[in-house]
Amino acid sequence: MTQQEVDLPLPRFSDLGLDERVLKAVKDLGYELPTAIQAATIPPLLEGRHVLGRAQTGTGKTAAFALPILSQLDYSQKAPEALVLCPTRELALQVCEAFASYGSHLPNLHLLPVYGGQAYGVQLSALRRGVQVVVGTPGRIMDHLEKGTLDLSQLRFLVLDEADEMLNMGFAEDVETILAGTPEGKQVALFSATMPAPIRKITKRYLVDPIEINIKSKTTTVATTTQRYLRVAPAQKLDALTRILEVENFEAMIIFARTKQDTEQLAERLRARGFAATALNGDVAQAQRERIINQLKSGKLDILVATDVAARGLDVDRISHVVNYDLPTDTESYVHRIGRTGRAGRTGDAISFVTPKQFYLLNQIEKATRQSVTQMPLPSIDDVNSTRLTKFDSAITAALESDSVDTFRDIVAHYVREHDVPEVDVAAALAIVMQGDVPLLLEESKPEPYVRSERGERGERPTRGQRFERDDDSPRERRPRNQVELATYRIAVGRRHRVQPRQIVGALANEGGLQRSDFGHIDIRIDHSLVELPAKLPPEAWQALAETRISGKLIELGRVSSRPAGGPGSKPRKARPRREER
Repeated sequence: MTQQEVDLPLPRFSDLGLDERVLKAVKDLGYELPTAIQAATIPPLLEGRHVLGRAQTGTGKTAAFALPILSQLDYSQKAPEALVLCPTRELALQVCEAFASYGSHLPNLHLLPVYGGQAYGVQLSALRRGVQVVVGTPGRIMDHLEKGTLDLSQLRFLVLDEADEMLNMGFAEDVETILAGTPEGKQVALFSATMPAPIRKITKRYLVDPIEINIKSKTTTVATTTQRYLRVAPAQKLDALTRILEVENFEAMIIFARTKQDTEQLAERLRARGFAATALNGDVAQAQRERIINQLKSGKLDILVATDVAARGLDVDRISHVVNYDLPTDTESYVHRIGRTGRAGRTGDAISFVTPKQFYLLNQIEKATRQSVTQMPLPSIDDVNSTRLTKFDSAITAALESDSVDTFRDIVAHYVREHDVPEVDVAAALAIVMQGDVPLLLEESKPEPYVRSERGERGERPTRGQRFERDDDSPRERRPRNQVELATYRIAVGRRHRVQPRQIVGALANEGGLQRSDFGHIDIRIDHSLVELPAKLPPEAWQALAETRISGKLIELGRVSSRPAGGPGSKPRKARPRREER
């Protein structure tokens, strides 16, 4: 195994031997120089070498394998030539989107994300039409292989992305089964943040004379940018953003949303609230994009709502704030986003909205960037009103210095004489006319009931005492925090299969489209486990979980109740009586 430590001056993308069409897409995205992992990985992959890459999240691993693969595909081929295995469906979608961006000038490129929770029909139709690149989770890939709906006989490239995470989630046997069933002459690239013994075992067995690349993690965020986060519920994001826009003293701002549709909707809602905001996404024509950027540079536009792809290469010095309205799922995107501010020696501010279920992402960002992100409070109504009154005072001061003030003073004096009204009342009436239907000051509204999040602050596991909240009028009665009615399900894996709770949660959440908050108590027994899940599982979740494997074994999901197990129509178990009732 050849080892390579990367700490050299980086070449340009044009020096790496990539396809011209791929280079054009890279240029469109605003990339100029490759990252260390990209510079070290792309040349050996283009030469046909097997690669073992060790690098933290956020170093640009996706482009490191996507660019050389896209440069070598046979686009007349209908059977998959490249397979990328990812631990989660979120990462699978992200990798697939990256392939689409890098292959935007390849007209015959066909991609398919394959993951649990999505209907089989969509995936089967795409496979019948023909795809060159499949990006998927091990469980759903195994399902297709067993059904005979995925043909890997023509496979030339296989990538294991976040390999250590896949093993932690219990996909080790599935990964080895998939590797063993692919052509021997394929080229394999494995990327992992850590190299535990199982990863080494896979490497020795399936990688042929690989070149090992180690990337030293460095702080990649801008030192002049202040990073803050706001803990907020998804339904409160828009109101929180409105308060921040009113209170923060910003020159120009980019607000990052996840999808094109999100940028359009958010920009429209901000305009409805009186803010001049414009959306920038992949659907915006180049001429219009240039016009928007020029408006941002000249000061005619102050708020831009953008996607990651649309903001690549955006270099405007007056951008003082970046807001992550939707927190990115990888640190690479986070670094690129907040890099839009704090330029040309200026200071910048980055504010991230973090929902209770996203604190693990925040922890990953802090770990990868080696910088802490400080929590900020939600601006209060008093803060907003104080800001509004200051602006109102400034508007009055500016008007008093206007050349027209003498004319309007005569008009007001005439009104005072004719109607015998105090001047202060006339001034107040004119303020009402100027303000219109929008009230100048916010009023306190009745707070919504707060439901404790699944995890504690900063993603820490809740303590036993935090798992339930007490009702004020019933000190001994306990109710689940997530307010979801749970039932007990049986899965056919237990201690003898060496499973752990994290593997069960990871596999069921990933394949069944469940959230972490959908899980209750997990009881691992000798040959099976009991898991509390929502009593009303959607049909598509039942279908996906029926084919789910943990440690290579079908889980055979079934309901534990007085009725026969295994149907969505069975009743949930009854709650245990309170102690005093017993």
